[in-house]
Amino acid sequence: MLKSLTRAISIASRLSNKAATAPVPRAVEPLVTSALCGRNAAPTRPFTRSLWVMCGNSGVSGHTQLLTSKRALPSVSCGCGGLHTEGDKAFAEFLSDEIKEEKKIQKSKSLPKMSGGWELQLNGSEAKLTRSVSGEKVAVTFNVNNSIPPHMEEETEQGQKAEDEEPEIVSTPNFVVEVTKQGTKHSLVFDCHFPEDEISHGEGEEESDIFAIREVSFQPEGDEDWQETSYTLNTDSLDWALYDHLMDFLADRGVDNTFADELMELSTALEHQEYIKFLENLSSFVKCH
Repeated sequence: MLKSLTRAISIASRLSNKAATAPVPRAVEPLVTSALCGRNAAPTRPFTRSLWVMCGNSGVSGHTQLLTSKRALPSVSCGCGGLHTEGDKAFAEFLSDEIKEEKKIQKSKSLPKMSGGWELQLNGSEAKLTRSVSGEKVAVTFNVNNSIPPHMEEETEQGQKAEDEEPEIVSTPNFVVEVTKQGTKHSLVFDCHFPEDEISHGEGEEESDIFAIREVSFQPEGDEDWQETSYTLNTDSLDWALYDHLMDFLADRGVDNTFADELMELSTALEHQEYIKFLENLSSFVKCH
């Protein structure tokens, strides 16, 4: 009887010691750490890019806790439901100055006219020129998007960069020429572009074509999309005599160097016009007007 009582007392003593030294359950740790963070956390900015702030605790080594920021984001009640920050304000001021500068260097608010009786139709950044020649319909389509070639800084003969000379921005878009004859179901389509080394000519140099034909194909009349099933003639490996005849064919219908020069002037003015519109729309969007 005494042995049994002694054994029971020993077991009870061991269980009591284990309970006293048991670690705090993991579920309780965040509550303890959170309370400590609330006392020791450094002050935070009114607004940060992240809605989470890191809160360290020197009392618990190596432990950090993510807390959701309850601070209200700075905003102005304008009825648009959008976010307004100091960055937006600075952005809007920059855009306002940029628009003024671009309008100063804008040559004319109206687009230049094309000679040769071409009629112009605009659809945003896309332009279409059309004319009729002895019953044939000629249409030239181009888009000013991505039409500004990358500028390479030129150096003088002494190897020094020319100063105080702003490069002139010229739009050189790819363009498609579509020639349609009466009574035919297909149009002869030319995919043309401006090679960088042919855009300008030095004085005394023999004049060459400032644009080139990349591809030629017959396409169903009225189709806006290029049919990949139609045979396409690539001019990279084309006989030069055939290529010259194709260029003469376009020149006879008003698509020559004079036309190409005027097209670049028109495209440059249109691209600049669309750029200013974009800046104005961007400014309105940032201001939430």
